[in-house]
Amino acid sequence: MEVVTKIAPLILALIMLGLGLGLKLEDFTRVFKTPKDFFIGLISQLIILPIVAYILILVLRTPPEIAIGVMIIAAAPGGVTSNILTRFANGDVALSISLTAIISLISIVTVPLIVFTSADLFEITNISQNISMTGIAMKMFLVVTVPVFLGMIIRKFAENFVASKVEMFNKLNMVFFAIFFVAAFYEERDNLINFIVQAGLIALILNLTMMAIAYYLAKTFASGVQQQKCIALECGLQNGTLAIFVSTQIFGTDILYAIPTGAYAFIMYITGFIFVYFLKNKS
Repeated sequence: MEVVTKIAPLILALIMLGLGLGLKLEDFTRVFKTPKDFFIGLISQLIILPIVAYILILVLRTPPEIAIGVMIIAAAPGGVTSNILTRFANGDVALSISLTAIISLISIVTVPLIVFTSADLFEITNISQNISMTGIAMKMFLVVTVPVFLGMIIRKFAENFVASKVEMFNKLNMVFFAIFFVAAFYEERDNLINFIVQAGLIALILNLTMMAIAYYLAKTFASGVQQQKCIALECGLQNGTLAIFVSTQIFGTDILYAIPTGAYAFIMYITGFIFVYFLKNKS
């Protein structure tokens, strides 16, 4: 886990820089034009997702070490992958980008709050002595917020060049993400099957349950089908790199706490593409 621990901050910062390069001020102000859709997505991801994760942990009697890992992935914001799959599904890409951007910025507060509260509930005591809720928030600020704003500043001063390269930046983000998880899975290849066995069931149930809840909640309250697709994918595809970063910062190199993140990341791609295929055939 040592390699993953060392490269996670760099990879996450590069991914968030890429996200920032693709953002404009309109991506933040847009929420005032369609606040209902945005707040349905926000509530689904920030409130309902962690609650569903906690209920599943209780129902399935999940061991504390796995449970805290599940709460870390449930607290994580959506990633660039959700924006790309929303495009594939003919969903509302603009809404997807707004949700990813704003929830990512909010996450420097919500993630530490949810994770440290969960650690207390599950009586997890082996948190790194050098880290606190404020400390992890500051580290997230440096690798999440700063790169996003830096990317936006670069775009502001090189609008024409950056705007023409947005698709390339999205692809690079996917490459960085793939490199990170290939490195993580390779380093822990001997434990991979064990990871899926230990955390695969709850990761799969959480992923499918949350996409279904978000899909039908958006069907009831959102503006239309495009927004429905977007919100479901945002709630099903989390930022796995950020989740692993948080896990390694709080619990050091103890791989046990990162198991659900790896299992969820593996599963969400499979279910995400199946979901997109289902939506395309349905339409």
